[in-house]
Amino acid sequence: MSPLVLSFEIAVLATIASAIVGLAVASLLATKDFPGRDLVDVLFTAPIVMPPTVLGYYVLVALGQESLVGRAWEALFGSTIVFTKTGAVVAATLGALPLVVKSGRAAIEDVDPTLVLAARTLGASSLRALFRIQLPLAARGIVAALMVAFARALGDFGVTLMVAGNIPGETRTAALAIYDALQAHRDKEARTSVIVLTASVVALLYLVGKITAKRPEV
Repeated sequence: MSPLVLSFEIAVLATIASAIVGLAVASLLATKDFPGRDLVDVLFTAPIVMPPTVLGYYVLVALGQESLVGRAWEALFGSTIVFTKTGAVVAATLGALPLVVKSGRAAIEDVDPTLVLAARTLGASSLRALFRIQLPLAARGIVAALMVAFARALGDFGVTLMVAGNIPGETRTAALAIYDALQAHRDKEARTSVIVLTASVVALLYLVGKITAKRPEV
């Protein structure tokens, strides 16, 4: 059960990280018109379609021991980012982040602009209108986005393998454990993890459907 517990732990941390960064980016893209906005959108969407090996390579270059960030992290915390649990969280976050940005932006843009205009007319700043009007009204879509992001982070494989490795008790998540079990013909072990992950993802997607379903008008 250790890989399963580790997977859920990493998914929670990755979802929190993607929520902080993703909602900030989504809010910026939804409320501000600035030069390069489309490019920013593309950069945060790219991980959805980018091959895991390519994405993993970029992360290794950006956060490895030879990079400025990697050396600074090691100097502060005494450990590396790559091939640690931190690296696994980073990898899972990269998988979840685009979903938060895209869905979060759509949810914020779906808020009736006349409500925002009314708040601005009454003296609210754009930031105050965002926190008092847009985000609360977009809450259902944002919650659904975070749930899908959690499901995505829970099953990450390719980037996690490249960035964090497959270290037992440290970075071996359920997805990696399933791969190892199948390679070693431990079918029962693999089946247990598959069932748990499948049930978790199906339950999350079912809840997302309930949350985002349009309520009939009275």
